[in-house]
Amino acid sequence: MKILTATSENIAAAANALCAGDLVALPTETVYGLAANASDESAIQKIYDTKGRPANNPLIIHVANAEMAEHYGVFNDDVRALAAVFWPGPLTLVMPKSNEGRMVCNLAATLDTVAIRVPAHPVAQALLLAFDGALAMPSANRSGKLSPTQANHVADAFAGFDQPKIILAGGRAQAGVESTIVDCTSSPPRILRPGSVTIEELRAVVPNIESFVTCEINLDLTPDAKVIAPGLLHKHYAPQTPLRLNAAEVFEGEAVLAFGTEPLWTRRAVQMLNLSPSSDLAEAAHNLFSHLHMLDHAGARKIAVMPIPNEGIGIALNDRLLRAAS
Repeated sequence: MKILTATSENIAAAANALCAGDLVALPTETVYGLAANASDESAIQKIYDTKGRPANNPLIIHVANAEMAEHYGVFNDDVRALAAVFWPGPLTLVMPKSNEGRMVCNLAATLDTVAIRVPAHPVAQALLLAFDGALAMPSANRSGKLSPTQANHVADAFAGFDQPKIILAGGRAQAGVESTIVDCTSSPPRILRPGSVTIEELRAVVPNIESFVTCEINLDLTPDAKVIAPGLLHKHYAPQTPLRLNAAEVFEGEAVLAFGTEPLWTRRAVQMLNLSPSSDLAEAAHNLFSHLHMLDHAGARKIAVMPIPNEGIGIALNDRLLRAAS
């Protein structure tokens, strides 16, 4: 496993590795992804094996632009409208599969839909263009564990593994939480996973989009469950250290993940990190997984998490924290 700066030469090497059936980790604007050739079933198998991912938990297909996306999915009016505004960017759209493009979305191969995203990160764009095809790419972590927002998180997660062969380093992921997923096969469309694109931003384009409701999709995947998008596991995004949510005090041996003004009681924590001292939800999202990675190594008994407003991108933050604490 090599961590390489994302130069043109190293991006070409990463594209060659993908063509050879290997995995490559790379930055996107949301989190780091673990990429494989979307048309190579043996490479897709490596993703599932390396991550320890359930076979029916589908993968998001990443392409360089909307024109290429139409080779793999069937666009309706909602897809076209949302793609025109939010692609490239942190939005994944679920649509019917096209018969034109060959891909492997999940090993169970039971879906007639596909989840597609056009990432905006320049390294992701450069690799997609160099590879000249579609990449299947979940987050570059072990299944259910903390998402990676920098290259060393990926290296730590897969230490001792044969894959990925290359990690392209591109600094910290800007958004810090995974893409928003919208199911455009339902009428009206509905949010399956909250993320960097908020419900307010989506409704400015498609006003009747249904909002995300945690209790409707907090499910445990069984081997025969039909799941159309990733990120729906009840237990997900979890550090090794247990979380305690909506904390209003700190107990002995606990670390604190703060938000906004820091009460005096946070000084008694084993370690304290603040997602955003100014209560900026975008800053909090950017710091979420990075701070959790650091607190997970603090030797604390638990991580006490202060309340975060459940609005805007705060809905995505609370979703990740709720699943991590489950």
